[in-house]
Amino acid sequence: MRPLLLLLAILLGPVPARAAESPAVRSPRATATLVADHQAVAPGEAFQLGLRLRLAPGWHTYWRNPGDAGAPPELLLTLPEGVTAGPIQWPAPQRIPTGPLVSYGYEQEVLLPLRVALPAGGPAPAGPLTIEAEASWLVCAEICIPEEGRFRLDLPVAAAGRLDAGLAPLFTRAEAALPRPSPWEARAAFAGSRASLTLSGAALSAATLREAAFFPAQDGLLDNAAPQPLRLRDGSATLGLSPREGAAAPASLEGVVVLTDAAGVRSAYAVAAPVGGLPEAAAPGLPLWQALASAFLGGLLLNLMPCVFPILAMKAMALARLSGAARAVVRAHAASYTAGVLVSFLALAGLLIGLRQAGVTAGWGFQFTAPAFVAALAWLMLAVGLNLSGVFALGGRLAGAGGALAAQGGHAGSFFTGALAVLVATPCTAPFMAAAVGAALAMPAAATLAVFAALGLGLAAPYALLGVFPGLASRLPRPGPWMEALRQGLAFPMYAAAAWLAWVLAQQAGPDGLLLVLGGAVLVGFAAWAYGLAQRRGDG
Repeated sequence: MRPLLLLLAILLGPVPARAAESPAVRSPRATATLVADHQAVAPGEAFQLGLRLRLAPGWHTYWRNPGDAGAPPELLLTLPEGVTAGPIQWPAPQRIPTGPLVSYGYEQEVLLPLRVALPAGGPAPAGPLTIEAEASWLVCAEICIPEEGRFRLDLPVAAAGRLDAGLAPLFTRAEAALPRPSPWEARAAFAGSRASLTLSGAALSAATLREAAFFPAQDGLLDNAAPQPLRLRDGSATLGLSPREGAAAPASLEGVVVLTDAAGVRSAYAVAAPVGGLPEAAAPGLPLWQALASAFLGGLLLNLMPCVFPILAMKAMALARLSGAARAVVRAHAASYTAGVLVSFLALAGLLIGLRQAGVTAGWGFQFTAPAFVAALAWLMLAVGLNLSGVFALGGRLAGAGGALAAQGGHAGSFFTGALAVLVATPCTAPFMAAAVGAALAMPAAATLAVFAALGLGLAAPYALLGVFPGLASRLPRPGPWMEALRQGLAFPMYAAAAWLAWVLAQQAGPDGLLLVLGGAVLVGFAAWAYGLAQRRGDG
């Protein structure tokens, strides 16, 4: 029996790979292939080709308008002479919130199809049709990783084309997700900070429609994170929209509207609505008082987030130093720390307002998308940890930046401890923060500053209580040898933060980025050791 099976294996040879799907380009985040709906193509006929992306859980990629962050996939084909290809046909996206930002894209799996046509006098039936492609795509979770790949398909050319039974259904599903021409009359209106999109048709009513969402084709026109309240009347559906501050009203509002009917079926339609008149009322947005309250609670809870934990080391040492101090001293240090938090939050809000007015999309934690910033913050956390471990000391005359300023004594140390707390807090989003910051970024500049100030007051509140009730400081343990052990022990959260930032940089910039941050860490460690050695010799 075994010799017979061996003979059959030799005669049949290895099982061939699927002809209509290229070898895969794989990463821990995505698997990409180039696929066709035909396993054989015919001269003079057309077939479907597409980039297939299968995404790991928690990761997503982007639509043609990525929303608040990201970039759409790109596909460049190399085709034989006479063979033509159309543009990518984009399936309807979904809203993907990340903190206060909202992107437009796809999760799990997406096929981006396009149409390829062969000339009537194309390749001979015996020759294959060779298609080569270069693609790039961005995959994001908490961080974004650019990926790319090269693909090749060799499709047999025959007298009559043949569908691939395994892959053709992928294209059928992708086609079903493509926006269809809208059967309804559409009109839009823009006025100041309000806008609306109204669809009119007999089939629209509260009994037939459950949800609606609009995805603009133009980037930078609308506040993507703002809610889109829906008002339904018999014969019409109105979505409330929020223009981005400074965005000019277009002559026509173009994009895709996705409707979910009463049975939960999702359908997408392409709309091009002429703009005119005043926006129709839909539903109220987040009022300022509610945004302020949410911001304060979010800032308060931000003290419990992992990103802020490393800074608790400096807070704990500052609190220990205040034990037994005079009431005026306690109040002054609390005020200095609170001022550092508020100034930093207002500076961040001002920067976001400036970027928004310049037409640049940015939101909470935007600086953590820059590898250089991540590397610099990792080195800063390492330096602060080395200082807490006693490798070197910072005297009152040394005024450095970041951790050096935060580590020094006096009111400047309290002020810059507050500033550093804001700096390391930005990768985290606490409960209540998403709604507050999202609403703030859509408000006028004065309201945006007020919301960020409320966020800062929430973050500073536990320490600021010492300014209101300075008697609390007298209940803290008296300074003593335990403070040195505490100081050294609190260095380890700093080292953990530096290690986490190195991991983030490795995800963003790959092995070269990791080598850069580790090499810089060695230099930071050497500089701290040399400086500490010089200090000890000077003391001797």
